[in-house]
Amino acid sequence: MVYWILKCLDEPGGLKTQVWRVIVSKPDSERRERNSTLKNFRLQWALMNAYERFEQLVVIALSLIIASVILMALLQLCRRVVPLVIGGAIDPLDHDVFQALFGSIFTVLIALEFKHSIVRPALRRNSIVQVRTVLLIALLALSRKFVILDSAATPALTIAALGFATLVLGIVCWLLRERDKDDLRECDKDE
Repeated sequence: MVYWILKCLDEPGGLKTQVWRVIVSKPDSERRERNSTLKNFRLQWALMNAYERFEQLVVIALSLIIASVILMALLQLCRRVVPLVIGGAIDPLDHDVFQALFGSIFTVLIALEFKHSIVRPALRRNSIVQVRTVLLIALLALSRKFVILDSAATPALTIAALGFATLVLGIVCWLLRERDKDDLRECDKDE
């Protein structure tokens, strides 16, 4: 919703009209999209063989399990952080507090991205294995590791290996993106 409001602020026209249009039209468009997604899923379900249906059920079950884990992690994060914020005991400039807080936030973000990578195939937008998504999740996990890493206690060789792994994953993501761009250019030339 925030994205749509910001997008409307950039469009020409009156601010009040634009924001009102977003508030009024967004729920209807979301409802239509949701109905069309469900309708597409039902149509695709009818066309699936037994294994594809099994695959979809597994994906949906995994999605529900991961959603419950995300919810529990978020509740635990709130249970730990909210009393500290209310009591004024949290000091984000303290390195240990920063590591613990953002390590927990990164954990929730990684779980969300992982769930998203499972939900996408359930909607049949892409295949089950998404190499690029797995690489991005690995990059998030490495970023989390760098945030919670105690550089004083960690050997330099370990930090260098983590840095090298991050570099390699970044290069592979870039190569995959370039391959996708080339595929799109070839499709445009064919048309």
